[in-house]
Amino acid sequence: MGLDKIWVFGEGDGDDVATITLEMLAKARELADTVEVFMAGDGDDYAEELGEHGADAVYATGDLDGAMQGVAVASAVAAAIESGDADAPNAFLLGTSQDGRDVAARLSVKLDTPVITNVVDLELDGDHLIGSEPVFGGTVDVKTKNTSGKSGIFLVRPKSFVAEGVGGAEADVEDLDVPEAGTTGAARVVERFAEESDGPKLDEANIVVSGGRGLGQQEAFAMIEELAKNLGGAAGASRAIVDAGWVPYSSQVGQTGKVVKPDVYIAAGISGATQHLVGMKGSKNIIAINKDPEAPIFAVADLGVVGDVHKVLPKLIEALSNR
Repeated sequence: MGLDKIWVFGEGDGDDVATITLEMLAKARELADTVEVFMAGDGDDYAEELGEHGADAVYATGDLDGAMQGVAVASAVAAAIESGDADAPNAFLLGTSQDGRDVAARLSVKLDTPVITNVVDLELDGDHLIGSEPVFGGTVDVKTKNTSGKSGIFLVRPKSFVAEGVGGAEADVEDLDVPEAGTTGAARVVERFAEESDGPKLDEANIVVSGGRGLGQQEAFAMIEELAKNLGGAAGASRAIVDAGWVPYSSQVGQTGKVVKPDVYIAAGISGATQHLVGMKGSKNIIAINKDPEAPIFAVADLGVVGDVHKVLPKLIEALSNR
């Protein structure tokens, strides 16, 4: 027997629903009899896809005219619950994204209930959810339960669950009235910049090729990008070369970067610090290339190549180019 109801924070990714939202819907279906989505913007734009993934209803704010999502969504949800226009769910699930964190923090204040962060798994305990959170670099999982007697708020790490449609009917869309927020709502989004990419997104790619400090110099990262392109994958990086300024933070794989779970993960010149392993150890097949036979990355690799990346990668690229 599951919970009565879970609300999932919905995010859009262009014309589609963001992958993190679909992942949380898949888990919510296992835990609750009713799963509903709350989100900013026009719910009609995503009602079909959300219904396909098991959402029974969508509560949407409509056009926010540049207002910050966190302020508007948290205020609207709290007002709907307090007025009785919507029944409070047993739990709220939000993705660990910029908007998800913002909404969760403000919702926590509005509803006077704590947030359990960095969740990678959820399980039932009677009428409560328990969130599993990795600590000490992912070596230990801590289980936490909200005992406040109010709806639990859980921030879920991307790639913790597998998104899977169930062929559900288009979700019903209901309006959320956004209260006047006063000076809190004065901030406006005046411009957005989309990251340009000619390949798959790093956290959604089936093949990821990542480079680390073993590349030796910034210019060598071009080999990582070329190999990823030849494989139809995405290029990633370790924190070391991100901190060195070789590549942008958006390319970082690891505990403080993106979590990836591709079919194939190629780690080139990456020693395998715990922080990095947390972000990629769920990959189906891991190939490590490192000249140090004692490198920790080999402990999690399915295939290890002991060799200089400056000799191995050009040969791989050449072989692929000649196919």
